[in-house]
Amino acid sequence: MPNKIWGVDSAASVTSELYTCTVQNFGKPSYWGRYLTTVENVSDGLTKEEVNLLHENGVKILPIYNAYTRATGYRNGRVATANAIFHARRIGIPEGTFIFANTEKSFDIDEGWIRGWVDAMYPSGYRPGIYGSPDTDTFNQAYCTAVANDEQVSQQAVIWSEEPTPGVTKKNNAPTFNPLEPNCTSNVWAWQYGENADACPIDTNLMDSRLFQALW
Repeated sequence: MPNKIWGVDSAASVTSELYTCTVQNFGKPSYWGRYLTTVENVSDGLTKEEVNLLHENGVKILPIYNAYTRATGYRNGRVATANAIFHARRIGIPEGTFIFANTEKSFDIDEGWIRGWVDAMYPSGYRPGIYGSPDTDTFNQAYCTAVANDEQVSQQAVIWSEEPTPGVTKKNNAPTFNPLEPNCTSNVWAWQYGENADACPIDTNLMDSRLFQALW
């Protein structure tokens, strides 16, 4: 299997300095994952200045929503989606773009939340993505139970896997695309294979072209 499309993500705002650091030390990313909102001590929210900087350099944006600390309950999943859509529209992200729910390993997550996220995202015009850890029983059970309860989850949602993590590399040394997948039907179209680079505060990723085409 050939390598996929290379890009990065960061919790920090993309300044000219961070962009230049990334290009000089790792290579030019085709996309940049950024958070839609500011969460204190976690992430800087995406700004229109960043959008302009990235787009002027031919870099697509992978939107991430993370303004919650647990992913449980169907209604809470729908609320998270509504909030993510609000911020996506505020920034000017067009419909048809994937928005990724950030579910860290430390988060509680259940199948109801996943169904709520997908159910509310689907009719909005945006597309549902989930960043998660298929190596954990918590995520696997939640996702696969959601799929069993509603096949729309596996049909509509795309997973961005954070495992395994062989480590940060330069663009031209990226590993072959080989993310962990849930133990059920899924679309794992992205892989964060390297975390917390030393030279610049970024993570490194590979992505399927089908997802890349549906970024902003």
